[in-house]
Amino acid sequence: MAKIDDSVKKKVPELRFKGFTDEWEERKLGDISDKVKEKNKTGEFTETLTNSAEYGIINQRDFFDKDISNAKNLNGYYVVKNDDFVYNPRISNFAPVGPIKRNKLGRIGVMSPLYYVFRTHDIDKNYFEKYFDTVYWHRFMELNGDSGARADRFAIKDSVFVEMPIPYPTMDEQEKIGSFFKQLDATIALHQRKLDLLKEQKKGFLN
Repeated sequence: MAKIDDSVKKKVPELRFKGFTDEWEERKLGDISDKVKEKNKTGEFTETLTNSAEYGIINQRDFFDKDISNAKNLNGYYVVKNDDFVYNPRISNFAPVGPIKRNKLGRIGVMSPLYYVFRTHDIDKNYFEKYFDTVYWHRFMELNGDSGARADRFAIKDSVFVEMPIPYPTMDEQEKIGSFFKQLDATIALHQRKLDLLKEQKKGFLN
């Protein structure tokens, strides 16, 4: 049985949008998602994806500058649809228990069976995605991970992983939170593009 850190049991957040007063409930990951078991048996999909802690879900070639997977063996890979979530057990400085990211490429790809791919329901995807940008879920992983794992890979049983507690406000509040962070990300991206352009202009003036 999964161990739960007492800190996740808090029912009311300290900071929230005006008009929301309901206590937050809690759902298990397995209550709001299903593991994707569909494999690329017919070889229909050929784009291999990877889950990067820093860049999210991207084309494998874009990340590694080469194809790591063997095109002949993709029939054993999981089919990852748009908005599916993926847990990558590989740990890094960016993701000490491995990253969980959402496929926002707008297309279907395939991923190695080493990844845990899951599809959500009854939860706002933007809210859910942002929860995994926090460190709150790390404690659950640390309490329930298997000992003796490889130094570069986190190990946790699927049956335990799905017991992970997820803070669950009303759907209206989820959508509000998700929309807020989506807009914030868009604003950051816009300013980043402006900054990049200014850097290019500066370089041109210096030349």
